[in-house]
Amino acid sequence: MKQPITGYHRDEENHWVAQLACGHNQHVRHDPPWVNRPWVITEEGRRSMLGFELDCKKCDQGARPDEQP
Repeated sequence: MKQPITGYHRDEENHWVAQLACGHNQHVRHDPPWVNRPWVITEEGRRSMLGFELDCKKCDQGARPDEQP
C-alpha cells in the first residue's frame, strides 16, 4: 500500500528512516549500486520528498504502527 512520507529520523546506527502517514517507519538508504536514493543525503533532498508515496509492506501485512521518536 502506498503511503506518503511525513517526516524523517535517524535510527541507532545513524541511518535515515522515513516516517509514513500510516504510522509505520521505513529505512530510506542511499547504498549504490543496490539502492540509489541520493536525495536522502541532504536536508533539501529529504524535504523535497515529503509527501512522496512509498510502498508500505507493513500496511500490506496489517502491522500495528511503529513507535515514533
